[in-house]
Amino acid sequence: MYRIGINGYGRIGRSILRALTERQAQGQCADMQIVSINEPSDAQTILHLTQYDSTHGRFQGSCRLDEGKLFINERPISLSHQDDINYLRWPDVDLVMECSGQFSSRQDAERHIYQGADKVLFSHPADKDVDRTVIYGINHQQIETSDRILSNGSCTTNACVPLLKFIDETHGIDAASITTIHSVMNDQPLIDAFHHTDLRKTRSATQSIIPVDTALAKGIYRFLPHLEGRISAQALRVPTMNVSAINLCIQLNNAIDVGTINQQIHTYTEFNASILTCNSQPLASIDFNHDSHSAIIDLTQTSISGDKLLKLFIWFDNEWGFANRMIDVAQHIKRLNSKQPGSN
Repeated sequence: MYRIGINGYGRIGRSILRALTERQAQGQCADMQIVSINEPSDAQTILHLTQYDSTHGRFQGSCRLDEGKLFINERPISLSHQDDINYLRWPDVDLVMECSGQFSSRQDAERHIYQGADKVLFSHPADKDVDRTVIYGINHQQIETSDRILSNGSCTTNACVPLLKFIDETHGIDAASITTIHSVMNDQPLIDAFHHTDLRKTRSATQSIIPVDTALAKGIYRFLPHLEGRISAQALRVPTMNVSAINLCIQLNNAIDVGTINQQIHTYTEFNASILTCNSQPLASIDFNHDSHSAIIDLTQTSISGDKLLKLFIWFDNEWGFANRMIDVAQHIKRLNSKQPGSN
């Protein structure tokens, strides 16, 4: 059994638990189990937020508390409520998923390892000195058994890097401009209030489209370093609870037409169906809620200006798709471990 601990039981932490439970109900991931959760809130709150979710609905399974443990489909999960990770204990944990959003350094991850975890996987971009940043479907095959501290990148890099890599390999990218249209996040207030040094983030998340800083271009360069300096990125937060979008504007090296590029993208997604798919229907963002793909390329929005300026549009469930990629990476790490001599 591959044993997972979660530090930080927020939107991604809870989505990981739900996604793993749904997969197990479908006969997948039977040899993976969440055995420990650290979350500062009390056990009753953890139970309630597991059972009921405004975005993904009621929990489909049994969920109860008993003697301070959370039981999911009668499997026990130990709970701790530490704010300081120096006081955490991870006995018999193979992988800690660091989902608190508070830590990103190798030093932070090493504290989890010091407390008993074998490996750590950040649910957000981490510092460059981690062993590896992983985009599942792009470089997960490069993970080595010696890698102990990894990052799953961001939901936006998981959404756009596979398509950018494909376009660059098939047509060449001269330059690109990327606009992320992202649902609200918990670093924004519901009403105007001091919440952040970025004054735009002091404004009500429910009433405005809000420009925010993004390091997306830097994240892309980790996987496509030859494009450094040729990609710009901006981000907008919009008043929706979930499902985000990316508008890609790409200056190609080669001329192309809409029909040809859409067919090529469709074929590419068929070969990468576990992480990518296409849409050809007149749908809106809500229609992609609870979609497990990293990206859904909306072929109805493809356009060409001149014959080389390509515009593409991507939908992605920034919670559910990313949580499923966390599980995919954990599965791959587990498979690598199982090949080691003396492993169980």
